[in-house]
Amino acid sequence: MTKALRVLILGLNYAPEPTGIAPYTTGMAHFLAEAGHDVHVITGLPHYPHWEVAPGYRGRRIHEEDGKVRITRVSHPVPAKPTGKSRIAMEAAFALQAAAVAGPRPDVVLAVSPALLTVATALRWRSPGRTAVGVITQDLYSRAIAETGALGGKGTKAAERLERALLRRADGVIAIHESFRRSLVNLGVDDDRITTIRNWTHIKGVVGDTTKLRRRLGWRDDEIVALHAGNMGAKQGLENVVEAARAADRDGLPVRFVLLGAGNQRAYLEGLGAGIERLQFIDPLPGDEFQTAMAAADVLLLNERPEVAEMCVPSKLTSYFASGRPVIAATSTRSAATSEVLHSGGGRLVAPGQPEALLRVVLEVGADKEEALAMGFRGQLFARDALDEGAARTAYVSWVEQLAGRGSVVLATDADVSAIPAPRSGRLRRLGRVTTGRKHDEAGAEVTP
Repeated sequence: MTKALRVLILGLNYAPEPTGIAPYTTGMAHFLAEAGHDVHVITGLPHYPHWEVAPGYRGRRIHEEDGKVRITRVSHPVPAKPTGKSRIAMEAAFALQAAAVAGPRPDVVLAVSPALLTVATALRWRSPGRTAVGVITQDLYSRAIAETGALGGKGTKAAERLERALLRRADGVIAIHESFRRSLVNLGVDDDRITTIRNWTHIKGVVGDTTKLRRRLGWRDDEIVALHAGNMGAKQGLENVVEAARAADRDGLPVRFVLLGAGNQRAYLEGLGAGIERLQFIDPLPGDEFQTAMAAADVLLLNERPEVAEMCVPSKLTSYFASGRPVIAATSTRSAATSEVLHSGGGRLVAPGQPEALLRVVLEVGADKEEALAMGFRGQLFARDALDEGAARTAYVSWVEQLAGRGSVVLATDADVSAIPAPRSGRLRRLGRVTTGRKHDEAGAEVTP
């Protein structure tokens, strides 16, 4: 590029959130800033995976700097027990607040979905030849609603129409997996607007004393430790793991199932698993200990509800593969997770929602130390070759610079635009009137008309 681009990133999740989407939005912002571009991130209040605002982040609007990246945090509600409707309310509030942040016109606006409504905010900047809009689809919103049954049949169809209408208006769309690309094409997004850029392994490979940590966590040498690390939400369907532990108790088997992390389903799972000797819950660990815990386990669990197939690529897999431990994935044969495990050779698959089958495979993999070691090594090679951070850095910078040079890609049809439901509330109607072409002085301050 002959000059730095002004890049605006809209994403609900950002560091210091340790898991989920945040590490990838944060990494993308750093990639672009380190390439010499002027990067401004509008994000929300840190709340994931605990679903409560982190200490020190109260306030209507917070301004920060993250290296070369400028950050504006806007306020929004955080539901203590997130449901489909309460999460949509949070995302709508974030989109409204993000739309109200003034600033000079960017060359490129990037929206991270979810939250899907953030894409609507981004599109209000879109001006062919002046401002291009790109969308990074970390989850497929309409598929998530369909597969979790969050809003029922009518809600699913409405979400699909909205997602199609918004994504078809973007100048470019990132799919984080080839399975996402196929789903996006099926949704109605032009294939030539889609670019596949894989999420990368952001775990750096520094592992502490695994023996010491096992002792501290109470993990015995004569038991197989099967660890699920990360969010405990609805889509994970961790009742399956709880029941596998119950079956292990019943048969007196040498295995311990560990659920490490937080999430809106944790309290429910703790109640469900009360009294199960071979089930352990651990609060989130600091980054270095989290990585050590994965390396200290005998096997790593990825568990999804049987209905989950197209909605996401579990972010935990990038860390799992980098840890060098075998992965056991209880997931649909149509899921991206199944594809990753098969292509990596880094683990075993088991049908979802079948705790007895999960227990059997855990015992088989944990008992075969030589094959477990080989699986872990193959996973590490896959992480190095397919999930390389350097490749993602180059791809994102190139993609954004190409967007800036082709901001006049064909607009959506009138039919696409009409598919966006008309807002009902006064606040949402005002979002439709937010102007993004405000006047600014040379320092970037807004000038009142």
